[in-house]
Amino acid sequence: MQRKRSPGRVRLSEIFTSIEGEGVLAGTKTLFVRLAGCPLKCHWCDTPYAIPMDSGNDISIDEVKKMIAGELQPNTYKVNFTGGEPLAQADAVIELAKFAKSMGVKTYLESACFDAGKFARVLPYIDICKVEFKLRDARAVDDNNYPTLLKNELECLKIAVAAGKKPYIKVVVTNSSDQEELADLAGKVFSNISRKNIAGFIIQPSYGIDEPLLDRLFAFYDAVYPLYEQVRVVPQLHKLIGAR
Repeated sequence: MQRKRSPGRVRLSEIFTSIEGEGVLAGTKTLFVRLAGCPLKCHWCDTPYAIPMDSGNDISIDEVKKMIAGELQPNTYKVNFTGGEPLAQADAVIELAKFAKSMGVKTYLESACFDAGKFARVLPYIDICKVEFKLRDARAVDDNNYPTLLKNELECLKIAVAAGKKPYIKVVVTNSSDQEELADLAGKVFSNISRKNIAGFIIQPSYGIDEPLLDRLFAFYDAVYPLYEQVRVVPQLHKLIGAR
């Protein structure tokens, strides 16, 4: 749920420039705007400091714009709105994305896509989007709420495709993830959208927590490949090169 706050303010964790470490744009120079607070509880989350809804600092949006302008380096490929969970502060993301675009830089949404309504509101101001699907072993939500989460993720994917954004899909897997569940998810994805309308399907191994062994990665790859030959297993590049 988007936290209620005074208009024109945002809960911010940090802003920094680094090398994008995930997905189809791994390796690009990126300005990260990490918003604080996330309603999900993925057990393998690599930014636990940004999960509490009262984490980070309460700052005016105008001040964050100044921070973005001051941090933006030459040849930056995109501004990545990440978290935490940026959709929890959708109004702030809209204002900050508008500002980033006014500076001539691409905007990117790094979201768990837990709320299709908020996603649809933010999407017009986003150039590049990823739709992340959570498997049950992520423990993002309890079992009773998982069907709602999956429904929102699928709806976000359809909304992005309908808007012509050509999103890419990411799924984090652990050694405990279920191959059949991933195969079923891929089936749901490609029964809703055409393969030609996505930019990629990324299987991302967890890092440091229940890391999948090679035979498990083969199994996950094989679960998707019959439906989408461009599936890729891509680890977090920034962890490998020691970047933030």
